[in-house]
Parts: sequence; structure tokens; C-alpha cells
Amino acid sequence: MRNYDLDFLKRFSLVIGFLTVVTLGLIALSWFVHRALPTEVDPSAARRVAERIAPVGAVYAGDTGAAAQAAAAAAAAASAASQVAYGGTLDGSVIYGNLCAGCHTAGVAGAPKLERAAWTARLAQGADTLHRHAIDGYTGSTGFMPAKGGNPALSDEQVIATVDWMVENLQ
Repeated sequence: MRNYDLDFLKRFSLVIGFLTVVTLGLIALSWFVHRALPTEVDPSAARRVAERIAPVGAVYAGDTGAAAQAAAAAAAAASAASQVAYGGTLDGSVIYGNLCAGCHTAGVAGAPKLERAAWTARLAQGADTLHRHAIDGYTGSTGFMPAKGGNPALSDEQVIATVDWMVENLQ
């Protein structure tokens, strides 16, 4: 063999050795990472385990439990009160101007305008009937009234106050 052939074999052996060491290092690193990561759990198996270890019942803690229930009821009532339309105002003119005027000024779907002639037959039925039709809605030969004017966030008291305001302001 010639000198340059021996030199080539030495360098080639060093490159092959280096690549072998790098390959073995990558294999060891991948094995370590694979062992370190948790295995995935089948969702149906996780659901079965959750059902199996779920508590059978709840514990009533006497006054402490009653206090928690009362606090939850108060929080629910406060949340419901915050959902009332127009800040819970009972000013019929505000609610009429923001909601009812859309139909009652133009007579949409048979909605009576604020004119006494359009309300004569309705007034003869009585205030309770007017209130009930405004709260529950009404479909009849004279027209259509959606429940609470189409805004379910209105309280019954707000609807009654608005109907009363409308009756008082007939022209």
C-alpha cells in the first residue's frame, strides 16, 4: 500500500468512528427521552377510572352546609338580578322608548299605536288581561304580541309598569 492510501484509510476510519459515536449517542438520547415522557391514557379507560372512583354521595355539614347553600342561592339571585333588562328600571317610558316603540309607533304586526281608538277594545278586557298578554304573549285576530315584547330579560314588574305607562299616555 502506498502512503496516501494509508492516510485515506486512517481518515476514513476516523470519520466512520465519529459517525458511529454520534449515532449511538442519538440512540441513547432518544431512549432516555422516550422513558421520561408519560404514556398516553386511553380516554375510555380514564372515563371508567373516573366513574369507579367517583364519590357515592355528598356530605351535609349541618350549619356549614346550610350556609354554603344559602350563599349559593344568594349568588344565583344576584346573578339573575344583574341580568334584568334596562338595569331593572320600572320607568315605563324608558322601556317603551327602547323596546316597545319599534312596533307600537308603526303598528307592526297589528300592534296598537298610542291612540285611544286603537286601545278601546283592549281596555274593555281589563288591565289584568292586558298585563297577561304583554307578559305571556298573544296571537289573535287583531295582531301578534311576543312575550315580554320579545325581550325575555324583562321582569314581569317591568312589563306591567310599561303597559300601565302606555295606557296612561294614550292620546
